[in-house]
Amino acid sequence: MWRTVWRSIDRFSLQHFKYVINELRKIKVVDQHNRELVIDLLQTIVEIVTYGDRQDPFIFECFMEYQVLAEFVRILKISRNSKIEAPLLQYLSIMIQNMGSEHAIYYCLSNDYINTIIAHQYDFDGGDLAPYYVSFLRAVSGKINRDTLCLLVRVNRDVVTSFPLYTEILKFAQHGEKMIQTAVHALTLNIFNVSDDMVYQFVTSPPASQYFSDLVYSLREKCLRLDVLVQATDETCTKQRRKEILLESDEIVDDLYYFKDILSVGEPRLSKVVTQDLLNLLVFPILIPLLQLRQSNGFYVSAVTSLYIVSYLLVVVGGKNIVNAVAGVILYPYMTPRRDAAKEEITNSSSDTHFFLNLLRDMEIMEIVGSESQKDENINGNHICGNDDVRLERNGILMYVFSDNHSLLLASLLLLLILAESKDLDYTSDSMIGLSDIQDPMVFYALLNVLASQPPLCALIQWHTGWFMRKLLNFQVMTLGEQHLHLFNTSYQQSCERLQKELDGCWFDCILDTMKDEWENCETALKEPLKSKSPSFALELAVCKQSTDGNTNSSDTAWEIMVDVVKVFILHLQLKALISKGELLEKPLLDSADSGTSNSLDIASASFGSDVYLGSGIPCRIAFSNAGIRDIYMIPAARGLSGKVILAEKHPFRSQRGVVIAIAPLAGLRMQLISTTLHLKQPTIDEDHPTWLHLWIREFDPRSKARKSRGCNLHVSNSALDGRWTLGFPSAKGCEIARLLILEETYKQRSFIKSLLAPLLQKNDPGNLCNEQDGRKL
Repeated sequence: MWRTVWRSIDRFSLQHFKYVINELRKIKVVDQHNRELVIDLLQTIVEIVTYGDRQDPFIFECFMEYQVLAEFVRILKISRNSKIEAPLLQYLSIMIQNMGSEHAIYYCLSNDYINTIIAHQYDFDGGDLAPYYVSFLRAVSGKINRDTLCLLVRVNRDVVTSFPLYTEILKFAQHGEKMIQTAVHALTLNIFNVSDDMVYQFVTSPPASQYFSDLVYSLREKCLRLDVLVQATDETCTKQRRKEILLESDEIVDDLYYFKDILSVGEPRLSKVVTQDLLNLLVFPILIPLLQLRQSNGFYVSAVTSLYIVSYLLVVVGGKNIVNAVAGVILYPYMTPRRDAAKEEITNSSSDTHFFLNLLRDMEIMEIVGSESQKDENINGNHICGNDDVRLERNGILMYVFSDNHSLLLASLLLLLILAESKDLDYTSDSMIGLSDIQDPMVFYALLNVLASQPPLCALIQWHTGWFMRKLLNFQVMTLGEQHLHLFNTSYQQSCERLQKELDGCWFDCILDTMKDEWENCETALKEPLKSKSPSFALELAVCKQSTDGNTNSSDTAWEIMVDVVKVFILHLQLKALISKGELLEKPLLDSADSGTSNSLDIASASFGSDVYLGSGIPCRIAFSNAGIRDIYMIPAARGLSGKVILAEKHPFRSQRGVVIAIAPLAGLRMQLISTTLHLKQPTIDEDHPTWLHLWIREFDPRSKARKSRGCNLHVSNSALDGRWTLGFPSAKGCEIARLLILEETYKQRSFIKSLLAPLLQKNDPGNLCNEQDGRKL
């Protein structure tokens, strides 16, 4: 009704504003009966104030004179289960966000009205109030600076005693909604970036400083949940499991970036509290049991998850103190007899590392390194045979570098490489070991063992292994021995044999195209800079099925195996070039030109419904479920890379021409289903009906599905089942002629593809590698 009275008056006039304020003052209690009216009044006030802040200074003077914010506080206090809080906070957020003048912002934050609204006792249970409240707090934090922050804190003798904006938002730090977590991070960073000395003292002193410890404990819980997923006993890497791992790891990375943002503020007290919490509550509890320097103190995650977490911490958060603390723990088993000198260097380098010095003393008391109890521990690969067949003890991080577990091997190497190339690593830490163990020839030998594994590991694992090998080759500090070359030759020969095997498979017609597509991908993967290398690859390797051998039951799984084989072959070509010449190969030119005959040109370009020549066709019949029995011609034809078998019906008016009704690739016709395993056999004549020819058709089309699988052997569902044609011929002799003609054209297509690959295989004969390398330094 109040709107009807003022319908003819300017909605944003000062007179209207005063009237609305007076209407709000008349409200003595807010309940379900007048809730909508109150919401309407609050909305109008906010709209007029927002307008006045930009257009009419008299409106904001009226806003101050009538103490409208006090009315907002009063409305909160007289509300009786009316659920007025959410819209009131929403309109306040809008008003504060849209305020542009410093005068208006300063007034709104003064007089303690905002603090009173913040500290009001809200009921957050069973409703949607929390997002509105957090948005309001975030809106307030967006307007604070060094001049206005003092209006939101209560101070006694230069010490902050109360800071409702900060302490109330921290109550939502562990809220389950991502939007609220993001708001908490944004608000706290707004406060940290104001650079107020008293506020820094408040947030870094108990009880407020407990927030940072709680953050690390929350991060620990996420690490435990991630580890449960990684260590699940599923035999294969399912989409759902991999999705869950990615989601959980993304949450961990988000938290690490938040820590990085806090440290980037650059305030010494803030940085010290956060760094110590990260080291004492996360890094040391992970690393010390991992390296067997001490028993776990109730917090345990598996080795691969531990290496992933510490690596990501160094990549994302980094910083001099964290990098050198991690390096110190990792290098501690190798410091003897330099521990006293090392501790003296640490003491002199920075007072911030004294807590780390105490940790070193703690570990020395344990006397675990080199003890008999440690020798009894069995971890795959903590012994390795050198050239003289002497078994060498591998302690600490080297237990994982020389592990038979490829995930641990690669994850531990990545951690060492991150440290080696960190600009924050002190010279004192670097000189203790120089990270020379990364350049140990046996490390390279261990990587070669990954490539030569039987059954072969998937391309994802081998490409990551190749990346590490290229990094080591670039160090150029050691000679590649005969054992290395022999093992690489063995691995290379295996990759060639698997490629040749695929030439007899159902996807041989796609090998060259796949090679062209994957060549650049492989080069990009090998050249990826360390700073772009995500530690999450170790988790993918840990959960994915490793073997690419075994039976397949459809063309889509056969496709994945073929792509994997091609990827691995390309990798070996590039690694051979690096070993022998020190550089990667250029993309090869595979000339696929083939003139063919006019008839083959006609057939090669044929598509469904097109007109083709029937001269080479063999008459037969086929039964379709929806079209009955039809008289057709079967025309197998190969030209260059292309090979097809065409079914065509005779043209009604042109005797030597036909209309294409079905097409299938020649390469897929060799598949014959026996029991539950798909074997590669010739097109089959029915034993009971010698005039019937069975052809199994490759239905799966990887290009149309645009499948991009990041994991190894991450099979998708076989949505397009392989089909079958049964063709009936006038006689058994005609059926046999048709079968032989298909085999002849298939052989022609395969021979052409082999001829294109032959120069590539001959040029890269692994038998010449030892001569080519001839003293090449790694």
